[in-house]
Amino acid sequence: MSEQRSYRYFEFVMAAFVTVLICSNLIGPAKISQFELPLIGTVVLGAGALFFPISYVFGDILTEVYGYARARRVIWAGFAGLGFASFMAAVVVALPPAPFWQHQPHYEVAFGSTWRIVAASMVAYFCGEFVNSFVLARMKILTAGKWLWTRTIGSTIVGEAVDSALFYPLAFYGSGIIPDDKLPLVMLAQFVAKVAVEVLFTPVTYKIVAWLKRAENEDYYDRKTDFNPFSLKA
Repeated sequence: MSEQRSYRYFEFVMAAFVTVLICSNLIGPAKISQFELPLIGTVVLGAGALFFPISYVFGDILTEVYGYARARRVIWAGFAGLGFASFMAAVVVALPPAPFWQHQPHYEVAFGSTWRIVAASMVAYFCGEFVNSFVLARMKILTAGKWLWTRTIGSTIVGEAVDSALFYPLAFYGSGIIPDDKLPLVMLAQFVAKVAVEVLFTPVTYKIVAWLKRAENEDYYDRKTDFNPFSLKA
């Protein structure tokens, strides 16, 4: 970018993104929920699937308003935060419990994810979020800034597809936790649920994007952006 600007609300959107990301990955995965839905039947989901897609909503907002390069920095901040949260959880679980504290088994269930699952989560997040941001930035140019819903939903479909396609095989294939023949169904259910959350949040996304563009006097187009995900230049 040729010009550096300061923004009133960028840090707040960044904080919201990182908070949702860490909470949905640290708190949500320990619980599996089951729903009975009309016309569909029984649906089994990890509880984190209800909140993780909100990070994509914030990712869309960041890219749409501030551009890919600034969203890239936020994605890296989220990656670092998720890595530290995973490391801290592993250390805390490994600490020897006091003899009178009887909750170690429950704590391990809630926060004792294996390093294979943690690594799969971080790889899937990294690839999925960058794909989501890239697709939205390119679509914004192709649509000349029109039809925001096509960008938010379209980029989420691609990003969440990458996320699910990477996470479940990396985390569970051959592990015995989820039968290998059931992995495609679990992946599909999670993918549909995550995209559905994005669709439901579309009216909210529209309002937040419109408000931020007015408040920040910014509506960035990534016409000359370096899309290298490993650069931290804003």
